[in-house]
Amino acid sequence: MKRLRMAVWILCMVALAGSTGAQPTADSEETVVSTLFFKLPLFVYRPDDPRFLPLSVCLLGSEPFHTHFARLAQAPVDGRPVSYRRLSATSDATPCHYLFISTSHAPHFNQILHTLVNSPTVTVSDMPGFAQAGGMVELSRSTPGSPIGVLINRNAARHQDIGFNAQLLRLARVVP
Repeated sequence: MKRLRMAVWILCMVALAGSTGAQPTADSEETVVSTLFFKLPLFVYRPDDPRFLPLSVCLLGSEPFHTHFARLAQAPVDGRPVSYRRLSATSDATPCHYLFISTSHAPHFNQILHTLVNSPTVTVSDMPGFAQAGGMVELSRSTPGSPIGVLINRNAARHQDIGFNAQLLRLARVVP
C-alpha cells in the first residue's frame, strides 16, 4: 500500500509538472510521457497479468521515445523485470502487454487499433484524440504549455477486460 501511495504521488507530481507556467522543452515532454507510460502498469488491471513474468513493453514508433524507453526498461516495474521491444510492424504487437504508439504512426492508428482489437494489449499514445478514437490511454497536452493529461477510454479497455485503479481514474479524464 505504501508503494502504491508513493507511485500515485509521483504520478501526480509528474502530471502537474507543466503547470508552473514555464514553457517545457520537447525533451522534457517526451521524458514526462515516457515516465508516465512506465508507471502505468502500477494502475492497470489485466486479466492475463502473471506477476512473476517480465512485463512486455513495446514502442511502435521512432526517436525520441526509443532512447527514453530503453533507459527506463532497465529498471523493474512493480518488482517485475521489463522486456522492451521497438517494433517495426503492428503485427509484432500482439505479445506486448503495453504498446506505445507514437505520433509518427498517426496516419495508421485506426488500422493499428483494428489489428489489436482482440488482443489484451494496453494501447497508449501521445496523439491528441487517441482516446476518443478508440485507444485506451492518451498522454498528451490539451494546449501547448499545459500539463500532460491522462485520458482514458474505459469502453475500449473493458472490451479487453482491462481495468484501471480508482486512484488513476480520479487523476485522469475518462472519455466516452
